[in-house]
Amino acid sequence: DALGEYDLFEMQGIVMSTVFADGEVLVRRRMRNPRHDPQLRLPYQVELIEADYLDMTVQSHGKNLVVEGIEYGPTGAIEAYHLYNEHPGAVQNRKALSSTRVHYSDILHIRRFDRAGQLRGVPWLAPVMMTLGELGDYQEAQILKQKMAALMAVVIEWEDAATRPANAGAGLEELAPGAVVNLPAGAKPNFTTPPRIDGYDEFMRRGLGMVAMGLGISYEALAGDLKGVNFSSGRMGRMEMDRLIRMWQRGLMIGQFCRGMERWFREGLAVKGAALPTFTIDWTPPRRILVDPTKEIPAMIEEVEAGLNSRQRTQRELGRDPDTIRAERAQDLAADNAAGLDPVTPPSGRAADSNKEETDEGE
Repeated sequence: DALGEYDLFEMQGIVMSTVFADGEVLVRRRMRNPRHDPQLRLPYQVELIEADYLDMTVQSHGKNLVVEGIEYGPTGAIEAYHLYNEHPGAVQNRKALSSTRVHYSDILHIRRFDRAGQLRGVPWLAPVMMTLGELGDYQEAQILKQKMAALMAVVIEWEDAATRPANAGAGLEELAPGAVVNLPAGAKPNFTTPPRIDGYDEFMRRGLGMVAMGLGISYEALAGDLKGVNFSSGRMGRMEMDRLIRMWQRGLMIGQFCRGMERWFREGLAVKGAALPTFTIDWTPPRRILVDPTKEIPAMIEEVEAGLNSRQRTQRELGRDPDTIRAERAQDLAADNAAGLDPVTPPSGRAADSNKEETDEGE
């Protein structure tokens, strides 16, 4: 990246976290002069930019309409972005804040599209922001009640004819285990009954469940609460979330960010004049965490053996690269042969099942 801090994998994480918080993020290609940056293999670097850099004051550019810093051509397609040269929040003491028109080919505008004609991204917490605020108010009220419940408040009751000294009840405000406090004649201490905390867990679970539904994730993933979760319920909760995660991976990270980085990579090779053979780039999403590998992996193997799925597709669904696995298996086999080791055989359980099926078929 332009700051020399992140690699491609780290940039993906920052892009996704920014899209979640702000609804969108801009990725800018910065062309570099090879004479000034001879260590660069390609003549550009990548800069991650917050949406705050969009110049909202620009209304038009020639005959093109500019809306919220984004310039649209006659057909409605994006032609350029008008970006501040510095973050507007970092230049409050400057007299002037200028912006630059950047061609659309140098910008990747990453955001999730939820409706037709959507131009800007929406923070993912927007649909549940009021619910989160109400949960925060409720939690603060419960914390205050808990503080009150931890107090030992004493109310001193006096008889009508009792004489109240100036230091009446001194020492009650600092009660401690084993303390002895003397009260004057006619005074009687009454201990208050602190409030009880009832229904907190159930209310918070319901509230966080609504927030999880609004975000498109499971309650367990949001709250980290695995109480009462078994394999079936955990898998059912993950199925819908995994479907949405695959959509976000394909639509946001691969379709917008990774494909844009691939386009810049090819253009950078052309600028360098590199003579390379024709190649393709495939993107494998991160590994999906299995709820119960002892049950899910045998099911995957049965799908492959039954012809319902391919081995390489199953490997990609697990976040692994089939070519890498194939090459490493060949290396392992060659190394084992060179060391005189016996080939690795399937587990005894599967071998026994296979022999049993053959026996049943023979009968």
